[in-house]
Amino acid sequence: MPVQASKTSAPYKPKKGEEYMSPDQLEHFRGVLNGIKLGLSQDIDRTVHTMQDEATVFADPNDRASQESDMSLELRNRDRERKLIKNIDKMLSRIDAGDYGYCDKCGVEIGLSRLEARPTATLCIDCKTLDEIRERQVAK
Repeated sequence: MPVQASKTSAPYKPKKGEEYMSPDQLEHFRGVLNGIKLGLSQDIDRTVHTMQDEATVFADPNDRASQESDMSLELRNRDRERKLIKNIDKMLSRIDAGDYGYCDKCGVEIGLSRLEARPTATLCIDCKTLDEIRERQVAK
């Protein structure tokens, strides 16, 4: 599941001469990350309640297998979302530490447009591209 900025949050438009990762930009991305985190938390809670409500025992083995398959898929999705929430918490800590928006490998600016598309990005586009090329070469 890709991490995307909330549809209610407009992309940040930097002011002329504004320096990268200014307090306004950091607050914008804090809001975006908190919005995504809130949405994921609500989805997880909703899933727990739905699974409790649908915990029916079917007599037909096919119905039971379908229900277990659906629940298994749902739990995998929620586990992925739980990991994403941890990642969002790391990004919020990086905002507090003043490290948000800079590449983990080379230290250059990740860029506002990349962060708008993927607020949990930790690599600039060049480093990410190189990583993906290496992954493809190793996979062959």
